Amino acid sequence: MKDLPGKDGHAVVIFDGVCNLCNKSVDFIIRRDRKNKFQFAANQGLAGKEILAHFGIEIKEVSTIFLLENGYLYDRSAAALRIARGLGFPWSLLWPLSILPPFLRNAGYKLIARNRYRIWGKKDTCRIPTKEEREKFLV
Repeated sequence: MKDLPGKDGHAVVIFDGVCNLCNKSVDFIIRRDRKNKFQFAANQGLAGKEILAHFGIEIKEVSTIFLLENGYLYDRSAAALRIARGLGFPWSLLWPLSILPPFLRNAGYKLIARNRYRIWGKKDTCRIPTKEEREKFLV
């Protein structure tokens, strides 16, 4: 990957492509992304792997959502709150939670992440974007 994506005004959400909860989260973001701010990459796909490798993150240890925005990689609650802020009102009302220390914000996040497959299930393969969604997905 020559240039990191996400420097052109788009932010890249890197998600677990086989996680049902993660895919539902992507659907949620796509439906509310009125400014076309977000693009997506599964962490199992080439673009997702390259972005994570650029920041020294190995795919086998990934159990969180990431957001690549303006050259910075955010994870867990920081990524989720930045995504909410990017979706505008009313989701941007969650942004003030970012003043809480990360160890507090991430406690609930980690509990959900640890149990996401057991509660929401898992797909056998990564998500296939619809024809309408393809331009939003990096491969």
